[in-house]
Amino acid sequence: MPDRTEPRRTFLAALVAAASATFLSPMFVRSETNAAELPELAQGEWDLSWLGELKGKHRQVFDVVRKIEDIPGPLHTVSNYLDAWKEVYHLEFPEVNTVLGIAGNGFPINVNDAIWAKYKIAERWEISDGQRKSPDHNVFFEAPESDPKRASVKSLQARGTIFCQCNKALRRIAAELAMASHDSAENVYAELVAGLNPGVRIVPANAMLLGLAQEHRCAYESA
Repeated sequence: MPDRTEPRRTFLAALVAAASATFLSPMFVRSETNAAELPELAQGEWDLSWLGELKGKHRQVFDVVRKIEDIPGPLHTVSNYLDAWKEVYHLEFPEVNTVLGIAGNGFPINVNDAIWAKYKIAERWEISDGQRKSPDHNVFFEAPESDPKRASVKSLQARGTIFCQCNKALRRIAAELAMASHDSAENVYAELVAGLNPGVRIVPANAMLLGLAQEHRCAYESA
């Protein structure tokens, strides 16, 4: 009688291998993250659901942490990106989404004139508007009437750009300013939060934002 044991073992081994491949393959396939896949936020402290509202086919997150050397600084990079999509493909928001993750030395972009004046932001961060060495207002927020095409916070927000502020960086800056002003770090932190530009979203950490944005199909660029 012919021995059928070996063919049967070969057949069963093939079935097991195929089933294993089917089971394991999703582990190696990266899919777009959606809001339902994200873990629940602790005590509802942070609302990052807005990331799921990025619906444009073209999405980019810009990392702003380095010292700002000029005006408009990193904002011109975002403006160039948006201009290129509009000029070449005639696309703009909401088809094109842009997010700025701001931490470290990018902090001055995100705060209002009152904070700039009180804490001498221009002097501390060595920022000039080209005319005055230490202007007492946020030189990034709005372009002067003589230069309406210059990139600014206000013009980029009008084009759908979302500005974010790293909370860890904000607390560190609050501690530094508190030492200089002889106030408590908590008081200064609360003041900085209240003094952020309209529309700025505070995120737990800029590094976390950059990762989540890329999981939501944003390309990355250091501005």
